[in-house]
Amino acid sequence: MKLTKYHHACVSIEQDNQLLIIDPGSLGELPEDILHVVAIVVTHVHPDHLSKEHLRSIVDVNPDAKIFTTSEVAEQLEDFTNVVEVLAEDIEHVGVFSLEFFGADHAVIHKSKPVAQNIGVLVNDSLYYPGDSFTLPEKPVQTLLAPASAPWLKTGEAMDFISNVHPQLTIPTHDELLSDDGKTFTDMWLQQSVDAIQGNYKRLQSGESIAI
Repeated sequence: MKLTKYHHACVSIEQDNQLLIIDPGSLGELPEDILHVVAIVVTHVHPDHLSKEHLRSIVDVNPDAKIFTTSEVAEQLEDFTNVVEVLAEDIEHVGVFSLEFFGADHAVIHKSKPVAQNIGVLVNDSLYYPGDSFTLPEKPVQTLLAPASAPWLKTGEAMDFISNVHPQLTIPTHDELLSDDGKTFTDMWLQQSVDAIQGNYKRLQSGESIAI
């Protein structure tokens, strides 16, 4: 598979000329006319993960693409077809992709704020992305997309999450709020957890791809 990071928490996974897009949010742009998209996963309702404008641009050129998401997000996508609501333990197959879903809730930002629904997704039993949570995938994974910065996140929690998942490869994500210096500093800490499990750590720049 080929993984491409677009911005913040948005990535694509490509296999056999088919694409899966995860969390096309509002904190950045997408390339025009992304073709061969068979599925889109939206982990939760927050705008940095859900941009209806980006969704529309993808679906307009990939009208058969299925959108897998929570019921909370689905309520906002009434003008879209092919929306599939999923829950923890659901397994969906679309094109060359197997999608297994985990978790139910977004991490707590503050006690004064309601907790949104959130689903993590395991792609082809290989790549795991938890959305805005530290929900464990409950099985070995090869690649982890690890949230690196957020109002709900402490760096130490991200380090523990990497240790608990124990992936072979860790790629930081959810980092648009960090300056370049902030990314360097955060990488230093996350690298320590990766080194402790004898894994590999790779930061992707916007538009950069890697084979996984």
